[in-house]
This record gives sequence, structure tokens and C-alpha cells, in this order.
Amino acid sequence: MTDQLDVERDGAVLRVTFNRPEAHNALTFAMYQGLYDACETADADDGIRALVLRGAGGKAFVSGTDIAQFAGFDGAAGVEYEERITRVVRRLEDTAVPTVAAIEGYCLGGGLALAAACDLRVATESARFGVPIARTLGNCLSMDTYALLVGQLGPARTLDLLLRARYLTGADAHAAGFVAELVPADSTLEEVLAGVLGTLAGHAPLTMWATKRAVARLRRANLPPGDDLVERIYGSADFARGVRLFGSRQRPDWTGT
Repeated sequence: MTDQLDVERDGAVLRVTFNRPEAHNALTFAMYQGLYDACETADADDGIRALVLRGAGGKAFVSGTDIAQFAGFDGAAGVEYEERITRVVRRLEDTAVPTVAAIEGYCLGGGLALAAACDLRVATESARFGVPIARTLGNCLSMDTYALLVGQLGPARTLDLLLRARYLTGADAHAAGFVAELVPADSTLEEVLAGVLGTLAGHAPLTMWATKRAVARLRRANLPPGDDLVERIYGSADFARGVRLFGSRQRPDWTGT
């Protein structure tokens, strides 16, 4: 694992904590691989009954991929990157035990993809969900991630989220059915999470496994190719400009090239 990703067994629960609070838990490639390995660990241990993902610091679940990972990208590197993300997202989706994302603060970009790949999401009202790349980086998603978001949020809401680069609040996401449990003002995330995990622990593991597999197969059926979209966008001058100016006070002047 990596010191930026904490993996701890808590009874029958494997807890994975994204631990870069100073960077709003932005993910490095090592952290993505660490999550993949954690899924392998969960499936290799018959005593694990649930996998929980959470961000450290209380201000973010995951704010996306660390921008430093995009240095020197071209179209081919973009395709390779999105394939890497799809590999991790699908591994999380394929984990045999129920997976739960416990979300406080920002859940953006790659973080939203990971949360969407989980079976259930528990969130506070302070949670903010989005993929603001039309405003920030000027990149795009893989076809697999688009399909994941459309499946969870519907095409209209996915388009609104991406085209206007807007955020859903915790309450918005709960009303949309994306968040299974919204933490009430008189409770805590850990208390609500404990109730969800307690329910899962009492249910038939094989029934839950079959349900997960069936939903994943339905999502992936007839998924069209999309590498041509990814290659064009990641090889564009707009994306290079977005990466260069990210975090500065200067907004990119998008040219469509």
C-alpha cells in the first residue's frame, strides 16, 4: 500500500481511507493502485463482509486525480490514463462484498467515479458532487465512466452536471437517489454508516453478490468504444492549457483546439 492510503480491518469491515487531506485527497497513481489492491484483499478474506471508502480530514472524499499526474500528457497518454482508471473502477465494482462510500465534503472527478462504482453511498449535507472539467481542465471521461454516471444519475442530470460544471449538494444527491442515506443534523456520518453496515451484515452474502454482478453486467452490456474521444481531448491544446493554469488565478481561454 501507500502511506497516502490507509487500509485497516475493523472486524468484518475493510476500511480504506484516502489520506491526503492537505490536497483534498487528490489521488496519485499509487493511491489508485492501492485501492485496487485493497479490493483484492477484501475478496481474498472470507471474513470480510463489507468494504468502506472514506476521505481523511472531513473536507473531501476525493477531489479527483492529482493534477501532477497529467504532466506531459498527449492523446495516447490520455487513453492509457482512462484505461487505468477504468481498471480500478471496475475492480471496485466487481468486489464480491458490498461496498460503501462514506462521503464528507468534495467528491469530484475521479472521486465521483469511485463513489458511483460503490454499491451504496452515505453522505453528509456538506458533501459536494461534481465533475467540473468543462471549467477547469478541459479533458473528458472514459466511455465506461460516462456509462457509470448515466446509469446512476440518468442522462439529463449527467449532462447538466458536466456541461454546466455544477455541483450537487448532499441533499440534491439524496433526492436523486444517488446517496442512499443522508446524515441528519442530529447524527454523525459514522453513526449512519454503522447502521448501514449492520443491515448488510445480516443479509445473505450470495444474494448480495449475485445482485451486484447482475447490475454490473447490465451496465456494461453493449458499451460502445470511446478511445477516439479520449485521444482527441487529451491531445488538445485546450487540455494542455487547462493543466498548465490549474490552481492559478487565471482562467483558461478555451479555443476548441
